[in-house]
Amino acid sequence: MGGFAGILRGEKIESRVLQICIYCITFAVTMQWFENFLATYHTEGLVIALVGVLFFLFQIGAVTRFSRVAAYRMGRRKPIREEGQPVSLIIPMFGEDYTFIEDRLPLLFEQDYPLLEVVIVYVGQDSDFHEELTRLRMHFPHLVVTRVHLDSRFPISRKIALNIGIKAAHNECMIFSSTDTLPRSKRWISLMAKGFTRGDVVLGYSAPERKPGLVNRMVRTGNLFRSAAWLARAASGKPYRGSLHNFGFTRSLYFDPKVNGFNHLSMNIGEHDLFLQQVATKQNTSIVLSPSASVDRKLWSTLGWWISQLRYFGAASRFYSGKVKWHFVSEQFTRVIFFATAMYALIAMPVPFRWGAAALLVVRYLLLQWQLYRLTRRLGERGILGSYLLYDLFSPLWNLLLGLLLLRKDERVWR
Repeated sequence: MGGFAGILRGEKIESRVLQICIYCITFAVTMQWFENFLATYHTEGLVIALVGVLFFLFQIGAVTRFSRVAAYRMGRRKPIREEGQPVSLIIPMFGEDYTFIEDRLPLLFEQDYPLLEVVIVYVGQDSDFHEELTRLRMHFPHLVVTRVHLDSRFPISRKIALNIGIKAAHNECMIFSSTDTLPRSKRWISLMAKGFTRGDVVLGYSAPERKPGLVNRMVRTGNLFRSAAWLARAASGKPYRGSLHNFGFTRSLYFDPKVNGFNHLSMNIGEHDLFLQQVATKQNTSIVLSPSASVDRKLWSTLGWWISQLRYFGAASRFYSGKVKWHFVSEQFTRVIFFATAMYALIAMPVPFRWGAAALLVVRYLLLQWQLYRLTRRLGERGILGSYLLYDLFSPLWNLLLGLLLLRKDERVWR
């Protein structure tokens, strides 16, 4: 027995000696390669290589965040309610929007969900329009119309209109949207309603409507990227915002004494981000990700109008936490450094460096395209995969311009 134990001890010693030898050889080869590298490419080459690889790894980490959205499954969460909950869809209407009544309101009543109540909060002065809107109840008995008289001395914000709509609604589960929303399917409400079976806060996806032209592709691509950022955070249990045109929460959560309605009342914005940052948690937030659960929203003008919208709603970002700000800025920052390093290597460094830089660029692009393909299939986006390369190159400049615009106070935001 003792002899057998001695054999085992001897084998362990030999194994350790072999491991130490392998480590020493690996270290010696690595040092020799390092010395040859420095002799060939000097300190400049070492710095370029380290910076390029480091920020390449940062970029790969940022790209793989998209997989959280593509792989998210709401069914993994524990149910807290039964399916088939009555739902109130609350929509504020500012002014006399006949296009909404004629074209988009009928689409809401075509939703395949019999327990749907539609609450319209009309903010305006036209009594005839209000009467016409009210008469629609003859055809749509589940329609609730509430009017707020518009007075220039006391401007009504969207948050005030939503608060009135919440009080007028009869159901615990509430979804919020806008008059610009176009449902992609008749299952939109039914799928969003399923979100309430597993959470008190429900987040959905919305996108600008698809139109011809490069500008439209850039707008939709930018929306997809920004949406993927906050959806990925929500999927990882750190929600901080939702889509203004497709989100919901429960009445109990809104009227909770610790919450007591919307926050940041000095601002006309913030109901879909600043308020959610106060109430949304990993435990009470569910995400509904499906092409049929997504909505489109009307684009009323050109690129200038879209930038104005980003500036208006982006004013709330100054109240975001440092972690949330860094989550978005870090991807832009590391992308710029990686691109700058790769371009310098392609232009000024020897041939082996050029091949290495080109390989890193190709690997990043292929991985990005694969993740975007999964993301667009999950969210029902079409026709933007080919244009993402252009957006990828110029969006840091776009976001820098937007950041400079946000430095100037937007009087539309404040009450």
